[in-house]
Amino acid sequence: MSNAVQLPNLTDSQLTLSDRVATLTFQRHDVRNALTGTALIDDILSVVDWANREPEVSVLIFTGEGSAFSAGGNIKEMTEREGTHSDGAFAGDVYTVQNRYRQGIQRIPLAMEKLDIPVIAAVNGPAIGAGFDLTCMCDIRIGSSAAKLGETFVNLGIIPGDGGAWFLQRLIGYQRAAELTLTGRIIAADEARELGILLEVTEPDALLPRAEALARQIAAKPPQALRMTKRLLKSAQRMELPEFLDQCALMQGICHNTADHMEAVTAFVEKREPKFNGN
Repeated sequence: MSNAVQLPNLTDSQLTLSDRVATLTFQRHDVRNALTGTALIDDILSVVDWANREPEVSVLIFTGEGSAFSAGGNIKEMTEREGTHSDGAFAGDVYTVQNRYRQGIQRIPLAMEKLDIPVIAAVNGPAIGAGFDLTCMCDIRIGSSAAKLGETFVNLGIIPGDGGAWFLQRLIGYQRAAELTLTGRIIAADEARELGILLEVTEPDALLPRAEALARQIAAKPPQALRMTKRLLKSAQRMELPEFLDQCALMQGICHNTADHMEAVTAFVEKREPKFNGN
């Protein structure tokens, strides 16, 4: 890691940076890396903001320490209502709860949609509820054979309050997303791969090395072009074709005027490995 790179201060996670690949490891295995009732939401938001500002990082990996990727919401907290533990994440009247969602977990999908760099979810174990939705917000998902995934909110009498119904149907289509969301069933890694949720399934010990290898392959590309390509992929989901092509033309004009583009084409002609500097 470059000495010039300042990593953000985190509470319930560990962040490392090597070869332009940042890895965020959730470290609340005592609660199966639940997003509520921990500092994981703030940790994720801090890292996403840092990654957007830090030119020395090109790819981000999310993974969990312990047996789970993330159990999503802390179900025990859901029993703590007004009159007992009124400060719980799910306590209070309708207005109070909706504000907690807006000011809490809903900040994650908004931040992830604005993330400039590719993010890979290395799903080491169960990713349930909001934990599953977090994987769906990532660009690529690789799962351990121990991974289990589920859009399980309906089982608890609630809905995907973090935007999961928006992400999942864009990932696998409306009909398959509806079946998983309305039944709340949990699927194993192999079925998740068949549905297109997971790109690959590995043995547990091979998961992080495979995610890191893919991340390094991506991070080896010209940094500016990589970030612009990620922005284009996101823009293509919401823009009409004429406006999208205008954006492509503008970004292409920028790319053709970078030193990294000239290095790439020169290295190709000279049959050597390119050396990119982000300019």
